[in-house]
Amino acid sequence: MKAEPARQSRLLDLQAIDTRLSQIEHARRTIPQLAEIADLEGKARLLDDQLIRSRTELGDVKREITKAEGDVQQVRDRATRDQQRLDSGVGSAKDLTAIQHELGSLSRRQAELEEVELEVMERAEAIESDVAELERGRGELTERLSALEKARDERLAELSAEEDQVAAPRETVVDEVGEDLVALYEKIRSTSGTGAAPLRQRRCGGCQLELNPVELRTIKDAPEDEVLRCEECRRILVRTPESGL
Repeated sequence: MKAEPARQSRLLDLQAIDTRLSQIEHARRTIPQLAEIADLEGKARLLDDQLIRSRTELGDVKREITKAEGDVQQVRDRATRDQQRLDSGVGSAKDLTAIQHELGSLSRRQAELEEVELEVMERAEAIESDVAELERGRGELTERLSALEKARDERLAELSAEEDQVAAPRETVVDEVGEDLVALYEKIRSTSGTGAAPLRQRRCGGCQLELNPVELRTIKDAPEDEVLRCEECRRILVRTPESGL
């Protein structure tokens, strides 16, 4: 393939653009905040699951409290009615004695129910404390996530702006290089990562290997418009004033 030295030289400009664009894309995929955001999002899901379970448990216990309070109140109401009948003295001695026995039973039953009510209330208090702690942790995690997402978005915006700036001249450079040479360059770049490399100080800028004397002589004797390839990495080898020929 033949290509004027100027076209070959512009290949290095194209390669510089593409290298920087690749670096920007790599930077976009490896923004430091991404890993921490993913980690915190996982923790947030776990916290949300815990909160759902704890809030559900708290709801169940509160229903237990309502039932326990109702049971205690029923016994109190019954005891109040019995006490009123006993205080009135209305009824036979047998009836009044029965009421006194029932009041004793109601008193013991009320004590038992109040103990159950207290135990349920203590459980509710402990669960409420757990829920509050989980909500506090979730709030702190949300704030941290928001800060990280803001930093991520700012960095993505910076990279996008730089990408636009770097890519702006690419189409012009491609036109100057020419369709035939660009096609070869892109084919090599698709497998090697870079399609062209400068020859500086007798060394290929792609594989960084120094050319042997025979290769250097071949390059020196080649016409200026001949498109050369590195024998080792097969990249397009662009001669420069510092080639060392």
